[in-house]
Amino acid sequence: MKAKLYQQNGTVKGDINLPESVFAAEVNEAVLHQVIKSYLANQRQGTAKTKTRAEVSGGGKKPWRQKGTGRARAGSNTSPIWVRGGKAFGPVPRDHYTVIPRRLKKLALVSALSSRAKDEKVMVIDALACAEPKTKAIAAMLEAMNLSGKKNLLIIDCDGVKNVYLSSRNIRDLDIRPVNEINALDIVNSENIIFGGEGLITKVEEAVAK
Repeated sequence: MKAKLYQQNGTVKGDINLPESVFAAEVNEAVLHQVIKSYLANQRQGTAKTKTRAEVSGGGKKPWRQKGTGRARAGSNTSPIWVRGGKAFGPVPRDHYTVIPRRLKKLALVSALSSRAKDEKVMVIDALACAEPKTKAIAAMLEAMNLSGKKNLLIIDCDGVKNVYLSSRNIRDLDIRPVNEINALDIVNSENIIFGGEGLITKVEEAVAK
């Protein structure tokens, strides 16, 4: 499996070999769906709440007598069928968090990366660096790579790339993630995956192999 290797000015330098264990594996859609569903569930606050008939104001007195009025019998104005009544079976605060096994996280990440690699949506920058925070530099690079206006994910190193992060964070449709924080959801949500250095490929391979 190969990917295009770019210089920072956006010109193609050549090809780079991608490890098949990470970028040419079989795409397990079932695991990918399960893990992404869990990621999304873990982001939910779970604070939705409605009042039951015991919590709304009112009640305590029968609205009218049982018989003889011609109206339907009623015992309380807090009934769910009444306006301003309580909500029947409404949501209550709950924790949506689920634990994702590490093995499934890795398998989903490999499946997501392999899917993008097979579609030739993985690119590598030989050495991405910025002497000073300058959005124009990263925007020009994306323009030269014909990626401007597309949903891109830029994967950067964990250390020594503060200026790269500051230069990239204001660009629309560009997400930035440190290499040790990427997950299947980030990959699937992006059309193109850009590695900001050749060494990052090795780091991903090592992380998956652990």
